Amino acid sequence: MRSSLMAYLMLLPGLGIIVLAMGAVLGMAFSQSLGFFNFAGDSGLSLRFWQTMLTDEQLWRSFFYSARIALVSALLSAALAYPLAIWLRKPFPGAVTLRALLKAPLLVPGLTAAFLFVNFISYQGFLNVAMLRLGLTERPIRMQNDANGIGVILLQVWKQMPFALLLLSGSVQAIGDTVLDAARNLGAGAWVRFRRIVLPLTLRALQTAMMLIFIGAAGDFSFQSVAGPVNLNSMSQLMLRVQQSGAEGWNQAAVVAVMLMLLSLAGAGLLAVAARAAVHRIGK
Repeated sequence: MRSSLMAYLMLLPGLGIIVLAMGAVLGMAFSQSLGFFNFAGDSGLSLRFWQTMLTDEQLWRSFFYSARIALVSALLSAALAYPLAIWLRKPFPGAVTLRALLKAPLLVPGLTAAFLFVNFISYQGFLNVAMLRLGLTERPIRMQNDANGIGVILLQVWKQMPFALLLLSGSVQAIGDTVLDAARNLGAGAWVRFRRIVLPLTLRALQTAMMLIFIGAAGDFSFQSVAGPVNLNSMSQLMLRVQQSGAEGWNQAAVVAVMLMLLSLAGAGLLAVAARAAVHRIGK
């Protein structure tokens, strides 16, 4: 008991600073959404900023758009990373090089990746030029800034899948060969070993990967600004636009910020619960 208490006390210097900094930021945003700490005008408790934003159709369009992009990105990234992590568990010639190539997007800044992607799919980009020369189309196809945010999802998956692979690979490789060999000797096939051993033992890594990807994609700004829809803002874009709208912009932007934090918290929590339920259901 005493050793556990000492362990927690040793975490306080680093963890305490992080909690204090995050608490200050969250508290400031929530306070500004209620009329306190105004940069212009008097400060005081007021719900008019929430009333204004909650009745704004644009807020809800941005809210559900960001939720959809984050959810699809998290699910696709995990779905692609999981089989790759299992495949790369056993060493084979070229495995190290392949792992490095798959993780390369982690080293590319998000804004740089967005511009490269736009150059690839633009009206006169590489993909349209290749399709024209191959005779697949008669004229260039407009794929940039599509209304459904497909380009943003592709960018998110390209950028976030290596992160999910990194987490899942460590979890998969931590499973001892003796456990899998024992299950094989008892007659368990590949599918039974996967759903009864691999899935439960990698559940925490799967949950962590999807939660962090969801949070990152929900609050993304760079991909949305370069490749997102023209007539639809993400929550981060809406927050910037509202902040620049007038004297009460900071307070209204704070409302959007709080909504974005609630979306990230609720979405990540629901993903974690859904992943656990799905793994338990498959395991049965």
